[in-house]
Amino acid sequence: MAKGYVIFTEDIHDEAKMNEYSAKAVPTLFGSGATILSVSTAPTVLEGQWHGTQTVVLEFESVEAAQAWYDSDAYAEAKPIRFEAANCNAVIVPGFEMPGA
Repeated sequence: MAKGYVIFTEDIHDEAKMNEYSAKAVPTLFGSGATILSVSTAPTVLEGQWHGTQTVVLEFESVEAAQAWYDSDAYAEAKPIRFEAANCNAVIVPGFEMPGA
């Protein structure tokens, strides 16, 4: 089964609110099987325009596990704070499984 990745691009306009969001959101990752792979305020843009002032990449055991975390009651309490703190894009993408591997 392919891993699932949640990618956020966040254009933060309220640092205090984003800190409040982080304080509520990070504990929801414990027990979800998530790994924080990257939090970057300065990604290297190779092509096109990149959205936001911060990019976050989370890894889960599967797309279903990523979706379950995003839809969880625990994370639902944090999500509105992120919306207040930043203009965000969020996606879930599956990991690539090499044929024959």
